[in-house]
Amino acid sequence: QLQASGGGLVQAGGSLRLSCAASGRTFSNYDMGWFRQTPGQEREFVAAISWSGGSTYYAESVKGRFTISRDNAANTVYLQMNSLKSEDTAVYYCAARPGGRRPSIVTAYDRWGQGTQVTVSS
Repeated sequence: QLQASGGGLVQAGGSLRLSCAASGRTFSNYDMGWFRQTPGQEREFVAAISWSGGSTYYAESVKGRFTISRDNAANTVYLQMNSLKSEDTAVYYCAARPGGRRPSIVTAYDRWGQGTQVTVSS
C-alpha cells in the first residue's frame, strides 16, 4: 500500500516536498514513480527512480525543478518540487512498478497511492 502526502497550496516560485510511504517489506524491490493528473486530462508522468536510487528520470516540463529520491530504510520516496508554476497544479500520485518496465508509462505501474493535491497560485 502506498500513502502520498505533502501536498498543499503554495505561491508560484515556492517549494513543496511530497512523500510516499510504502507498507510491506518489498519496497526496495520496486522502481517508483510520480505522476500527476488534472481534471479531464490523462495521468501524466513526472519523475521516476530505480529501486537502488541509482537512476532517475524526469519529464521535460519538470527537469531542473523537481528532484525524486528514496530512502529504502524508511520505505519512502520523495518528490522535491522547487520553482513551482501554476501549470504544476494537479493531483500527484506515487506508484510502484517492477523493474525492467518503461518508467514513464502509466501501465507499467501496478500499485498506486491515493493522490495528494498540489495547488500553485499565480
